Amino acid sequence: MCGIVGYVGENGCVEVLMEGLGHLEYRGYDSAGLALAAPDTDEIWRVRRVGPLRNLTEALAETNGSLGGVRSGIGHTRWATHGRPTEANAHPHVGAAGNARAEAGRVAVVHNGIVENHAGLRRELESRGHGFVSETDTEVIAHLLSERVEAGEGLREAVAATLGRLTGSFAIAAVSADEPDTIVAARHQSPLIVGLGEGENFLASAVQALVGRTRRFLVVENGEIATITGSKVGITTPDGRPVERDYFEVDWSPEAVELGGYEDYMHKEIHEQPGALARTLSGRLDTEGNLDLSELDLDLTDIDRVVVAACGTAYHAGLLGKTVIERLCRIPVDVEIASEYRYSDPIGDGRTLVVAISQSGETTDTLAAVESARGFGGKVLALTNTRDSLITREADAVLLTHAGPEIAVASTKAFTTQIAAMYLLALGLAEARGTLPEDGRRELGQELRRSPDRVEEALALLEGEDGVSRMRRAVGIFEEARCSLFLGRGVSFPIALEGALKLKEISYLPSEGYPAGEMKHGPIALVDDYCPVVAILGHGVYREKTLSNVEETMARGARVITVAAEGDPEAERVAESTLPLPASALETPELSPLVVCVPLQLLAYHVAKFRGLDVDKPRNLAKSVTVE
Repeated sequence: MCGIVGYVGENGCVEVLMEGLGHLEYRGYDSAGLALAAPDTDEIWRVRRVGPLRNLTEALAETNGSLGGVRSGIGHTRWATHGRPTEANAHPHVGAAGNARAEAGRVAVVHNGIVENHAGLRRELESRGHGFVSETDTEVIAHLLSERVEAGEGLREAVAATLGRLTGSFAIAAVSADEPDTIVAARHQSPLIVGLGEGENFLASAVQALVGRTRRFLVVENGEIATITGSKVGITTPDGRPVERDYFEVDWSPEAVELGGYEDYMHKEIHEQPGALARTLSGRLDTEGNLDLSELDLDLTDIDRVVVAACGTAYHAGLLGKTVIERLCRIPVDVEIASEYRYSDPIGDGRTLVVAISQSGETTDTLAAVESARGFGGKVLALTNTRDSLITREADAVLLTHAGPEIAVASTKAFTTQIAAMYLLALGLAEARGTLPEDGRRELGQELRRSPDRVEEALALLEGEDGVSRMRRAVGIFEEARCSLFLGRGVSFPIALEGALKLKEISYLPSEGYPAGEMKHGPIALVDDYCPVVAILGHGVYREKTLSNVEETMARGARVITVAAEGDPEAERVAESTLPLPASALETPELSPLVVCVPLQLLAYHVAKFRGLDVDKPRNLAKSVTVE
């Protein structure tokens, strides 16, 4: 979950590292630091600070330009697993015996992951005279490396030997004063990529860190070691055998990771949803609604059960996929929380399709679910936003969303593109199984193609003069709230879950999503003047039933916000504020979630802004969960 970046070259090492850390700050941000091969010395210098990255920037400014000649270094943004957010626990860590408290050392290391056997290794190292100054598991890696380097081993050999001592998940990068123009990196389960340049080379946890610096990347696979200099990159097995691998290219532009006039990444990414949806659907649905999923290279006729494994927001996309697949394809779908699935002794066979959804493609729990599917012989489809991520290399087939980089921790455009991809899969299964007439498939495909326009219309309506006034009233309802309930029925229930999750993620208000009919079976006990109710009204019987449930909360003092078609008189009657949607967005119920989620994203955003909170980097959360 932490962010790693590295650079070797002649072109402003510190600037490159800080830029990369800025792009990775969403992965962790309780502290940050650099380790630099200081010019004209035989030491590795560290600069570390607790808090946001600007604190590290200020510390670097105090060096008065003395780091301008640095040619290599590593950087880190931390999301704490072992030890509190303190400067002593911040990365990079050094391990020189007797010099661990200094801001300089012979060897420095950064780490993403967890060393499960760190306690035993610490006791062993302490028995040999090593002094520890942090509470982290990472510091044992620094001491193991420094011990070997001080004994005369090269850094690559020291890393190779140290890997054999570690149990857990890790991506590490190390620098040594004895080899100041070299970075050695390795990984097991946690992500790591190498960026290729001209006369310079890069290292990072994710492609986002290096957008604008290079478009060419190499993946470091489990158990491999990368040795990086300014002129070359070598990847080897731990025993030194060279690994040949083709690079891949990404088409993300530098502008994709810039704010571009928006105040926050979350607001920008909400507004990027029409374009992200259009890219995800492009080439897969033509203007007549015909589907092309030949990229999957899967025999969808050989599937009689689907299991979706996902976490958080992706889990909610999976719930929507379940509803649509079962309705269109008439096959059972189970949606599993990935962190639980691996321990549930899962059942399946070769006719089970496991759909693993992960925006980053690096989510540890979802990767473990893939392993579980392998255990019973299931087929695995990876649904991800990140080309050449870990999950794409473990799956039988890949369905890429094309959301582009998503920087804000709270997912928005990744969610809507995941929903769209699940709908494409549903259409593909229906076509393969012959459960939906061709005319019906085409009609639904045509409507799905219109979804980017529907989202565009919704944004215009919500951020027009009337929409802004309604949103302001809705936000005011939350001013003294102590909790909230989000209610929906049918396909609106997963959106209620997602709306509640967004609000609690970035505003820190306890919020729960419930099927509207279940509200009477417990949650109604929460309802009073200080527990707002947000109700999603659809069409038909679901709308009427939800209105009835809302009136039950009103009778107990609830202040109600509705999400409904523009001009819906019943929605206006029961609500203090109605967040309006184009009526056309609700006419095809299966597809309505793509639009209905937008006002709830904006509601969470504006409530958090009203409370003076950082919407892009909510406390305690990280974008990519790469530890269990």
